[in-house]
Amino acid sequence: MTSLPGGSDQGGSGPEPRTLLCARCGTPAGGPQPATWTCSVENGIRRYFCETCSRENLRAIEGRLDPSWW
Repeated sequence: MTSLPGGSDQGGSGPEPRTLLCARCGTPAGGPQPATWTCSVENGIRRYFCETCSRENLRAIEGRLDPSWW
C-alpha cells in the first residue's frame, strides 16, 4: 500500500477549514461564508467582507464594476 507524499497512514480528516475573516474589519464569520457577506476578487485574491462593511462601502464596490454589469 502507498501513501500520498507527506501524508499519514493514519487516515483521519483533511486539513481544518480556515476561519473566514472580514478583510476590512476582521470580524470572524463563525462558519461557512454567510449569504449576507460579499466576496471580491482583487488581483486574483479572494477577499470577503461582512454585511456591515459591505453596506457601508456599497458605492465603492459598485464603482469598481465593469460597465458591462450595468
